[in-house]
Amino acid sequence: MSEKKKFNLEYALRSSPRILYSFISEPNGLSQWFADDVSIRDQVYTFTWDGEMQKAKLLSTKENKLVKFKFLDDEPHCYFEMEIIQDEITNDVALSITDFATEDTKEERVQIWDNSINYLISVIGG
Repeated sequence: MSEKKKFNLEYALRSSPRILYSFISEPNGLSQWFADDVSIRDQVYTFTWDGEMQKAKLLSTKENKLVKFKFLDDEPHCYFEMEIIQDEITNDVALSITDFATEDTKEERVQIWDNSINYLISVIGG
């Protein structure tokens, strides 16, 4: 089995960091675009897609800046992170995604993120 490698994606969004942060960190916000349902208990988020549940531990968070999760059943070095980047000069906002995938699943993972972020943009009107 090939090893998962880190990759990064970046998406421009029309949203304030404060509003965007609620969509990437709170169960209610995440369930509007990222998963069908999201719940949290003791820093462990339960994400549900098509009836399948996956649990992820919240590794770190910085208010209005980033959230970092690790799926409990994933490889030790793997995580996914969503970071809000705001340009100091233009105030443009982007969402940077860090994730891990094997060579043969990377294209599919990128497509999933593309679709999810496009849905997020439609939800926040950005």
